[in-house]
Amino acid sequence: MKLPEFLIADNSTLPDDIFVLHTVFPRFILNVATDEIEWFDQFSEQEANENVDVIEQTVKAAYDFFEKEMKNYES
Repeated sequence: MKLPEFLIADNSTLPDDIFVLHTVFPRFILNVATDEIEWFDQFSEQEANENVDVIEQTVKAAYDFFEKEMKNYES
């Protein structure tokens, strides 16, 4: 199955929260309402430091994806 890189998710038990799921490395779920990130991939502090630019760019891309999708829903 081919998955999109980003998915939007919500849940009725957390009605005020909305999530963006990143499906490729580094995999994470971002709570857009609280800016919290839960990482699915395990990596050491050294690996995180070596990939800080990739991580920052991917999180920014998640926010950009969310904003674009919300604009599409409003149209």
